[in-house]
Amino acid sequence: MTELSIPELSLVVLIGTTGSGKSTFARKHFPHTAIVSSDTCRGIVSDDENDQSATPEAFALLHHIAGIRLRRGLRTVVDATNVQPRARQELVAVARAHDVLPVAIVLDVPDSVCLHRNTLRPDRSHLAAHVVHRQQRELRRGLRGLEREGFRKVYVLRGVEEIDGATLVDEKAWNDKRDLTGPFDVIGDVHGCRAELETLLGELGYAVDRDEAGRAIGARHPGGRTAVFVGDLVDRGPDTPGVLRLVMGMVAAGTALCVTGNHENKLVRALTGKKVTVAHGLAESLSQLEAEDEDFRKAALDFCRGLISHYVLDGGNLVVAHAGLKEEYQGRASGRVRAFAMYGESTGETDEYGLPVRYPWAQDYRGRATVLYGHTPVTDLRWVNNTLCLDTGVVFGGRLTALRYPERDPVSVPAEEVWYEPVRPLAPALATTADTTAAVVHRDPGVLDLDDVLGRRVVHTRHHGRVGVQEENAGAALEVMSRFAIDPRWLVYLPPTMAPCATSSLDGYLEHPAEAFAYYRGEGVNRVVCEEKHMGSRAVVLVTRSAAAARDRFGVEDDGTGAIYTRTGRPFFDDPAQTETLLAEIRAAAEAAGLFEELRSEWLLFDAELLPWSAKALGLLRTQYAAVGAAAKAALDGAAAVLTAVAARGQDVTQLAERTAGRQADAAAFTTAYGRYCWTTDGLDGLRLAPFQLLAAEGVNYAIRDHAWHLAVIDRLVGADPELFTATRRMVVDLTDLDGEAAATAWWTELTTAGGEGMVVKPLDSLVGSRSVDRPGAEAPGNRGRDTDGSGPAPDASGPASAETRDESTCLVQPGVKCRGPEYLRIIYGPEYLREPNLRRLRTRGLGRKRSMALREYALGLEALDRFVAGEPLWRVHEAVFAVLALESEPVDPRL
Repeated sequence: MTELSIPELSLVVLIGTTGSGKSTFARKHFPHTAIVSSDTCRGIVSDDENDQSATPEAFALLHHIAGIRLRRGLRTVVDATNVQPRARQELVAVARAHDVLPVAIVLDVPDSVCLHRNTLRPDRSHLAAHVVHRQQRELRRGLRGLEREGFRKVYVLRGVEEIDGATLVDEKAWNDKRDLTGPFDVIGDVHGCRAELETLLGELGYAVDRDEAGRAIGARHPGGRTAVFVGDLVDRGPDTPGVLRLVMGMVAAGTALCVTGNHENKLVRALTGKKVTVAHGLAESLSQLEAEDEDFRKAALDFCRGLISHYVLDGGNLVVAHAGLKEEYQGRASGRVRAFAMYGESTGETDEYGLPVRYPWAQDYRGRATVLYGHTPVTDLRWVNNTLCLDTGVVFGGRLTALRYPERDPVSVPAEEVWYEPVRPLAPALATTADTTAAVVHRDPGVLDLDDVLGRRVVHTRHHGRVGVQEENAGAALEVMSRFAIDPRWLVYLPPTMAPCATSSLDGYLEHPAEAFAYYRGEGVNRVVCEEKHMGSRAVVLVTRSAAAARDRFGVEDDGTGAIYTRTGRPFFDDPAQTETLLAEIRAAAEAAGLFEELRSEWLLFDAELLPWSAKALGLLRTQYAAVGAAAKAALDGAAAVLTAVAARGQDVTQLAERTAGRQADAAAFTTAYGRYCWTTDGLDGLRLAPFQLLAAEGVNYAIRDHAWHLAVIDRLVGADPELFTATRRMVVDLTDLDGEAAATAWWTELTTAGGEGMVVKPLDSLVGSRSVDRPGAEAPGNRGRDTDGSGPAPDASGPASAETRDESTCLVQPGVKCRGPEYLRIIYGPEYLREPNLRRLRTRGLGRKRSMALREYALGLEALDRFVAGEPLWRVHEAVFAVLALESEPVDPRL
């Protein structure tokens, strides 16, 4: 039995004459989706798999399909004769273009077998024997040259029995260490500085092993951590053999990994007699190695020669390469990938010191994996788009640096002296925004790139799967963000819209708590919290402890200490001084409440309502609500006066007068309703802030904490400054207790009767998964499958993006449903909405789109917070924030 080891990511080229059994072999050993057949492609382009005139177009299609699969990281099998060198060379070129290994599997069977098989197939019975003979001659002529053609693995199976007995096993790439999850200590360029390396290992908690001569021959961490070296262990420094001896021992013992650097590559070439320029510290290494015995020199050569270009670790979340690695090269294998990993990418220019100018690949990096690298020494650590250079120039008198992963904690030790004078002075890294660690700065060179947001996009969220954003909605969001939004470095979160409860069938009600309770009970939620709904304007408050904290964490250098913005990302106040004054009051209250100290954070992010409604919506009140109220009063008062006069002359207008009086009462109730939410403010005087969630602080997404915790935190703020902060009244309800539900309903009735807007019902545990199997936007129990409370089919709940809204395996319960009182809804739906004909029409309102939008925006908001507190690049945070803004452009009734 012959065993064939096939790389998991490769282009497998089957080679054999017509009738040799390639298609049967492919179907036996590979998934049908991985096989690209020339016959199938010929049929696609001509409707006839035997139409040889379509061969050029068929192979163009075959190469295109293979290229797409390889680009997506999928092993691809080419089922064609491939007996001609030119056909094989084109396939090798496709593999090289996508940096994967080409593998050849040759099926060499006798001509007689091929001819017999062809006679058994109606579509091949006409094939002349000389065609098979010619293909066999071409096959055998090319067998010895397959490796020279570029195939990294060649398997020749001779005869039917050997082909039938062959087995295939998947071979992981050498760089694929995704199963290793750490924790890791990634160490920058050592360059022969053994003493500093031993000191750094000690700082990291490793115990160094020594031989009888006292030389370091290994190290291990008591906590099971693994060291990962980014290459350039050798050259320039005082003890290259000592560094190699230590690292070789660690790698052999399994306590370390190491990738190759350009200096190891050059040392190998020198030691194997290749022609190299002895410069940049190579002479020192050769001299030091000359003093070692032959066995050590051979072991060092074998070690350096065996180093690979890069490692993919921790499930693909971490990549380590000497000079860094672009996303499309990660996990790939080719000379181009190895060269990039060792040297980076040159612009083709040289600087004033005669050194090549490297292309700043990290500025354009948009990969999911964190990339840690070295190669170009810098004076300090700077995160750029989830990449970090760890070469802090120890051999040049700088520091030797490691990064603990996944903690992202840097650890450095100073050089004992300047061991080698640099040709080029050490340069500071690109200035950016602060990271979650005090010693590392973190920023994106371009905060928002058009390519990150334009076009149709799908954002992957942790809690709700995939959320789609349509191209037209992205355009509208871009208009808002580019023209009206606050400084994007503050814009780390946008709050979601809130879904209303299902429509009530009770007389005189459009919304009622019973439907909100029924929804959560149907989703298996037993405890909810009912929170008073404040009638104000939604405000997100980001406050830092100082201007220095704003500079360090957010990269904002205009002496601002935070931001207060609307749910569409616009500044709440036109005057920055007014914003700073209010932030100062909020900061003082947070200090008095001890929140900065307790949460060990220099910044806090709140979700809140800013009162009164008129503070932000005065224009809306004047043009929309007040105008309606004034017009109704003038018209109806005039009509009532006329009717009174007509009645005085003896005409019977009783019914009309009663209807007009009723309409007058409705208009008066409308004016009273919106008037409750308006009062005079002068600057900040009269403003009130009602926070209801502490969303995040340094390193922690608090939005998923239970609401009891949030409200307790808010109570401390209210206690610290009751003049500014308004408390949120609430009631916790056990939905298995009918008396508790009745008490909450009575409380809601009391609130709304007294002029309150209503309440929001939320799961007490905050983040809750749904037990419903319905698709996005599904209705609450009792309404499921319909978009209304009894009439009309439900439209596509998620709108145009529903086809890629989320994965079937993920589902969230609504984070909150609002239940508004009858008088408040008069503001929303008009003075006469409670009249039966109007109420009957309103009961057919569709809720599916609104509910779907609420869930998707909620998931995106959580994703933005998760990414931000994890220290991910700001473009990654903006991807989720931008999607929330884009979803707001979907056609959803704004009154819901």
